Amino acid sequence: MTQRIEDYALIGDLQTAALVGRNGSIDWLCLPRFDSAACFAALLGGEENGHWQLAPTGGRECTRRAYVGDSLVLESVWETRTGTVKVIDFMPQRDRAPEIMRIVEGVSGSVDMSATIRLRFDFGSVVPWMRRSEGSRVAVAGPDSVWLRSEPPVKTWGQHYSTRSSFTVGAGEKVAFVLTWHPSHRPRPRRVDPHVALARSLEDWESWADRCRYQGPHRAAVIRSLITLKALTYGPTGGIVAAPTTSLPEDPGGVRNWDYRYCWLRDSTLVLEALLSAGYLEEAAAWRDWLLRAVAGDPADLQIMYGLGGERRLPESELPWLRGYAGSAPVRTGNNAVDQLQLDVYGEVMDSFNVARTAGLPAQPHAWSLQLSLLGFLESKWREPDEGLWEVRGPRQHFVHSKVMAWVAADRAVRTLEDDPSLPGDVTRWRAMRDEVHREVCERGYDPERNTFTQSYGSAELDAATLLIPRVGFLPPDDPRVIGTVDAVRAELGHGGFLRRYTTTGPSVDGLPGGEGTFLVCSFWLADALHMTGRTEAAAELFERLLALRNDVGLLAEEYDPVARRQLGNYPQAFSHLGLVVTALTLAGTGTAG
Repeated sequence: MTQRIEDYALIGDLQTAALVGRNGSIDWLCLPRFDSAACFAALLGGEENGHWQLAPTGGRECTRRAYVGDSLVLESVWETRTGTVKVIDFMPQRDRAPEIMRIVEGVSGSVDMSATIRLRFDFGSVVPWMRRSEGSRVAVAGPDSVWLRSEPPVKTWGQHYSTRSSFTVGAGEKVAFVLTWHPSHRPRPRRVDPHVALARSLEDWESWADRCRYQGPHRAAVIRSLITLKALTYGPTGGIVAAPTTSLPEDPGGVRNWDYRYCWLRDSTLVLEALLSAGYLEEAAAWRDWLLRAVAGDPADLQIMYGLGGERRLPESELPWLRGYAGSAPVRTGNNAVDQLQLDVYGEVMDSFNVARTAGLPAQPHAWSLQLSLLGFLESKWREPDEGLWEVRGPRQHFVHSKVMAWVAADRAVRTLEDDPSLPGDVTRWRAMRDEVHREVCERGYDPERNTFTQSYGSAELDAATLLIPRVGFLPPDDPRVIGTVDAVRAELGHGGFLRRYTTTGPSVDGLPGGEGTFLVCSFWLADALHMTGRTEAAAELFERLLALRNDVGLLAEEYDPVARRQLGNYPQAFSHLGLVVTALTLAGTGTAG
């Protein structure tokens, strides 16, 4: 695999997404949803596992590329010896069928172009049957069919289980390719004019970006991250996936490869803060409503993540025919962490509903009774160990962050009842729970000799998640224990100017071999904590260095390796872009906290 993770750009239609490399190759695409099987899986294997390359003959990386304005329409430019050409890649926000459109436009001179498409359904394992029909190439395998056409038509032929074409474009000439997926038992999908679709897509995205009410510093970076978060939203339900990819490694060549094509409750408060602060009330309400539907039911069955529509069963399996990005195996689909006990999610859910309520989102009639049910269950469980925010696959521990979020759950219930005494609920009971959790965390989760909160009770290890203590209001930012924790985490977990989430050297708490890079959202949390503890200059300097890690089109993965100077993990990562938006708003004085 020659493309780095950050060599890819994202296009999408609010139901799925594709990754386009600097070499003009689409190496990842799941159809028809984010969590469907991939039909282009070269990202996790090789060209034989499916890709679609469209570039000047001879193949090389583009000279430059960028999104067109505030959109998700990608424009890649190649300057060659004979002329200049650009390829415009996008996915229209779909009416019915998902489509990828690639428009080749001659800029100057003339350029010979080549295209190769290898469709491989079921994550690169199934070769479809190809045929011609009414000017299109049609690929069929079981339930899937893909139609490929060009306007004007260009010659195509089959070679080595792929479809190939070559043509020449001169200045002002355009050739458009349209790839359409639909169920194989259905009639041919209707044709859409790619040039009309391009104009509409640009209009749609620019109109959406214009709704952003943030006008502070780094506005362009904030909008690009918000567009990325919008692109990771599953439009029909409002759920936001953690990333559109699976198994991009946290440790190249290692086993830390997970499927992130699902919706995590850990992101919920940050999502609401970012959307509400930027003025996207409709999207915030859709996310709140997705959250409410997903967590409905027996509070004992609350999960840490759900499918795009709130699905609960996400069984983990391995795909042995894919060798993994940079040899990082196994490649996984599904995620067994769905079955873990993570007590912090109760606090995150309660905090999310509190944020929504204080922001004035219209209340749902059954939301409060559901919250009381969740809190009642947490009251009987918060003293137990759990797997914690980071989904460790080692033994359960009494993680400090989990206990702090149990405090948050009780605190938000108290706040709600104090604000609206007409609501049912025993405020005295929740105050008592809040006080008990607070007292225990300060006694058992704090190391007075080192003046820092630790990762878990009785442990000497630290955890970047404790940086959230002042943000959620557990202690004020000027408390000496908060300042000591920020300093200790910064010193002990710092690496190359950024922050690890915890220590992976020696006997690791997560029960996995190998290490990982610095965790980008944790570095944003550090900037927030530095600002809250009065060190705004240091916070701003760290934020600038984090901004510099974005690739040429403004995207961030989950992690960054400051030694190899490359991005790691699933990509683009919602958590990282949420961190960027919230930190920008915090430094500008427009964010929310506690």
